[in-house]
Formats: sequence, C-alpha cells, structure tokens
Amino acid sequence: VQLQASGGGLVQAGDSLRLSCAASGRTGSRFFMGWFRQAPGKEREFVATMNWSSGSTYYADSVKGRFTISRDNRKNTGYLQMNRLKPEDTAVYYCAADSTVILSQVREGDGYHYWGQGTLVTVSS
Repeated sequence: VQLQASGGGLVQAGDSLRLSCAASGRTGSRFFMGWFRQAPGKEREFVATMNWSSGSTYYADSVKGRFTISRDNRKNTGYLQMNRLKPEDTAVYYCAADSTVILSQVREGDGYHYWGQGTLVTVSS
C-alpha cells in the first residue's frame, strides 16, 4: 500500500482545513487508515483512525469534537476534516494504514506498516 498525503497549509486559529490521503494497493476488510502528527520537539502522537469496512472511528481526546475522519471507498482516499484549529494543532500530519491492525493498537503508530510522506499544518494565533 502506498499513501500520498496532501492538504496541509498555513491557517489562522479557528479556521478549518481538510487533509487527504490517497491509497493505492489492496486494502481488505480490516483496513485501517489513521492520522498521526508530530509537532516540533515533540513525539509523534495519535490523532484519529478509521476502519474502512465497519466505519468505526477513534479519536484522540485533544481533537474529539473538532476533527472528523472519513473515507471515500470509491476513490480509495481518506480525509481528516479539521475544524476550529488551534495553534497547538501545528504539526506535520502523517497518514498511516494497515490491514492487520489489532484493536489494542489502533492508536499506536507501531500498529501501522504503511505511512504517507507527511503534510505540514501551521496554525497561527
């Protein structure tokens, strides 16, 4: 599976942005696509993930209610809609995917074998 992330940019606090992640290759019934982010000087952290078959979603507490993860199966593309952005959301965002993620690891980067190249989101105050 190859992933191509896009959609990052510079926005002001309170604005919205939508990230996209196009996937090529086989997916499968246990296919998860998620988003992680890494801010300067900080460790990578989980943002959100989704099982493409069941539609089940999981979010980090810090983005719950502001971010929405979704997918378009026909386009093989996942999305992260980010609303009410805050300066602390500034980070490089990575999409990640795998067909073998187990539920206990859906929020862990180690659970995903395939990663996109990252897209920078900068939120100014």
